[in-house]
Amino acid sequence: MKRQELLKRFLTRTDKTGRFIVSSKVTGITYFIEPIDNGKPDKLWGDVDPATNKLTGDYGNKTIGAVKEQDSLITENNGFTNILTFKGSPLGVIDSRDKMYERNKI
Repeated sequence: MKRQELLKRFLTRTDKTGRFIVSSKVTGITYFIEPIDNGKPDKLWGDVDPATNKLTGDYGNKTIGAVKEQDSLITENNGFTNILTFKGSPLGVIDSRDKMYERNKI
């Protein structure tokens, strides 16, 4: 996929996909972030029906802010290298990588 087309797709409907880009002011490296939906919500969202005490509504699935792994744009075929999958804050990982790059001058 061409870079311009990739950027357009990557930055389309980011509220739904959760994708974003961070450019490090320390190293100048641009990081593409893409949350992956593993299909298991951490919490259920909705309204509790007072008569049945059961959860109603499906608010958590309207906009989950992540993509399925098979829909990921961050692939080697799209020109990405050093692809990392992890749990936790992407900003923390970026900070750690920046420090590593600074120390090792990579």
